[in-house]
Formats: sequence, structure tokens, C-alpha cells
Amino acid sequence: MEHTSHTPVSDINNEIHQKRWAIVALSSIPLIMTLGNSMLIPVLPLMEDKLGISKVQSSYIITFYSIVAIILIPIAGFLSDRYGRKRIIIPSLIVAGIGGLLSAYAAWQMKNPYTFILIGRTLQGVGTAGAAPIVLPLVGDMFHRDRDVSATLGMIETSNTFGKVLSPILGSILAGFIWFLPFAAIPVFCLISVLSVAFLVKKPAHDKQGPDVKTFIQNTKEVFRVHYRWLSAVFAIGAIVMFILFAVLFYLSTNLEDQFQFHGVRKGFVLAVPLAALCLSSYITGKLIKENMVLMKWIIFSSTIIIGASVLIISFSDRFLYLMSIFLICGIGIGASLPPLDALINQSIEKECRGTISSIYSSMRYIGVAGGPLFMAYFMKQSLIISLIIMAGLSLVAAGLTFLAVKPEQTEARAQSPT
Repeated sequence: MEHTSHTPVSDINNEIHQKRWAIVALSSIPLIMTLGNSMLIPVLPLMEDKLGISKVQSSYIITFYSIVAIILIPIAGFLSDRYGRKRIIIPSLIVAGIGGLLSAYAAWQMKNPYTFILIGRTLQGVGTAGAAPIVLPLVGDMFHRDRDVSATLGMIETSNTFGKVLSPILGSILAGFIWFLPFAAIPVFCLISVLSVAFLVKKPAHDKQGPDVKTFIQNTKEVFRVHYRWLSAVFAIGAIVMFILFAVLFYLSTNLEDQFQFHGVRKGFVLAVPLAALCLSSYITGKLIKENMVLMKWIIFSSTIIIGASVLIISFSDRFLYLMSIFLICGIGIGASLPPLDALINQSIEKECRGTISSIYSSMRYIGVAGGPLFMAYFMKQSLIISLIIMAGLSLVAAGLTFLAVKPEQTEARAQSPT
């Protein structure tokens, strides 16, 4: 699907050149929000020791952050449609920084800081809800051509996944100095992103105030009436992919310490290997898909099959090189699935509702982020095999949804019609 526009190609290319720094600024948001969450994963075993908490309690440090984001992301999406993306992003980044500051202060000064760490993480989730998910519709607002939107979304998703690559290394390095230093780094990162967005991201020239609440509800209902089949599928697939990613990361982080005696920065570098594959896979996929929705569908389908197969065979051997190879393949599958999922929404939904729909999709992804560590913490005590079978089954469900519900020809035709 290609948006109709009479803007000369030379003007469009010049526009893209002018917006490169804006893309860098926007890319900093998912990078920093990912660092603020994922760099805690390799440090969770250390936090369990320092705080005297269980694995399930340590998983709450990830889960609380994600649960509040799930609830607030759709609200932030509506506000961004109504009042503008930047007006929501910048205050949200400030709130996320305050949350990190509170967690760091509690860990530094309080005798029993666990509860206040969770409160700080909850505040950080509030900030994340209004920052990272709004980037996706803002990219859709900035460009005329779908291929430019897809390429930029690939870069944004790559920034997100690069944050996951950097997270275990940076988290381990910071915690190596002081165990709660990863919390203290969050406000510093947020300040960098606030300044970048404030000075480098300009309001789109065609931007205007969005609809009021009544009109917004009517528009959203109409979008779901027309697109409910494939939208529901994309929402579910996004949740499943992120659920598996964070469950696998939690398992791998714990296993590297308990079974293979990898600790600190050494463990961080090992965790970064499959995440680097995920990052590279996202980048390549974002470059490939352009506006080709049929290709998007089959990349998602193939990726979910790869994810399911790799998860299912984790238990075949406990040798280090075998496990790392499997996690590498799983990372490639997860990374390839993310840019086409983003692009399907941004290329098919009108601007007036794009922020809301993208935000609901982001909420679904955060359901996976919240559930993955908690799920794996529970099943590592019970039966790892059962957890792997469940995740493989969910991957098969995602593949089935892609095959049956994502119909590129119908999506394109409906996207051309007014909603």
C-alpha cells in the first residue's frame, strides 16, 4: 500500500535527509527505555542476594514496570493523537527518570528498600507508557512514503533491540561498581533523550489537533470494525513474541550463573550474543520489507515457526555451545518478526487513530514482557519441559494467526477506503 502524494521525489529525499537527526533522537527513546528495563535482567540474581528476595520477587521488578505500562499506554496513545506526540513524550521521559531516581535512592539509603524500588519501577513504567510506544505513530506522521516509514521503523526496532544487546553488558558493568547503579543510570539516560527530542524532533508540518473523546471513540470503533481480524492477530502475535523473548532471557540469565558459573560482565557479554543476532535480524528485515505487505506476512509466519522450533529443542542438550546456538536462532526469529508487525499497523491505519492503535499494540507487547519472567521463574521450580512446550505451542498459535488472519490484499484494499 502506497500513500498517494504529489510531493516530488527530490523533495521527499531532501525531507528524509533533513530528518536524519530527528530519527536519531527518536531512536534514543526505545534504546533508553529498553536499557532501563532489560539491563536489570542480568542483575536480578545479584539483587536477590542483596535484597534477600526470591526469584519470583525479583521478577516483580520487571513485571511491575510492565503492568502499569500495559494499562496506561492506550491512554497515552489517545493523548498523543489529541494533543501531539512531543507534548506527551517529553513529560513521560521526565517521569521515567524520576522513577529510576527513586529506585536508586531507596536502594542506597533505605534499610528495606524493596517496596520503594517497586514504586520507583512503577513510576518508570508510567513514563515508558507515554514515551516509547508514541515513537511508532510519530514515524508514520513524519514521512509520505510507506517504504520510508518501513525503513525508519526498522531502524527504531533495531535501536530497541540494540538496547537489549547493550543491556546485559552495561547492566553488569554498572552493577559491578555498585549493585543499584543500573537504577541511577536511568535518569541520566532519560535526560539525554529529553534534550534530543526537544531540540531535534520538529512537529510535522501537516500536524493538527486530533479528535475529541466522542469522535475518537467512534473512529476507534470503526477501525476495529473494519480491521478487527488482522489487528487482533497482530496484537496477539506481538504479545507472544515478547513473552517468549523475556521468558528465555530470564531463563538464560539464571542458567548462566547456576549451571555455567558465568557472572558479572562475562555473563553480560554471553547474553549479548543472541541479542545481537536479534538486533541484526531486525535491521535487515526493516530494510527488506519496504511497503510489501505480502512479504511482511510470510516473514512473520516463518519467524514464529523458527521461534517455536528453537524453543522446543532447548531441552535436547544442556551443553553450553548447543544452548547458545539455539538461543541465537531464536533471537534471529524474534528480531525478524518485529519490524513487519510494526509496519503493518503504521501502513494500514489512518493518522487520526494511529497513535491509539499503535499504543494498544505496544500494550499487548508489554503483557508479554510482564508475563515472561514471572512465567519462567515459576516453571524453573516446577518443570522446564512444560514451559518449553507451552512456549512452542504459543509460537504455533502465532504462526496460525499469521496464516489465517493476516490477509495483505484485504488489508490494502480496506486501507484505501475511508474509515
